Amino acid sequence: MMKAKKLLDSKHAFDDGAIQQLVIWDLPKPVFGSQHHYKYSLYYGKNGERIVGYDNERGKGDHKHIHGQEYPYTFSGLDVLVRDFLDDVKRVKHER
Repeated sequence: MMKAKKLLDSKHAFDDGAIQQLVIWDLPKPVFGSQHHYKYSLYYGKNGERIVGYDNERGKGDHKHIHGQEYPYTFSGLDVLVRDFLDDVKRVKHER
């Protein structure tokens, strides 16, 4: 059986103190609640507050968090996932 393989682990600190971290794993089988073989945690926050987060927590499946609200998210591929996350980060940065 295949072992879990980390595909991405990227962390960036912005000049304003915000942090962006993207971690994606390829798993031997889907996380309970998801229909794909990836486990991911994409985070953008500042001063300990998660402003934007995308993850597929066990049992919850794919979803995202924006300003403390949770929304369903339809996973359609890793490239789209990362692009959607970065688009949301860009949008909230312009709101502030």
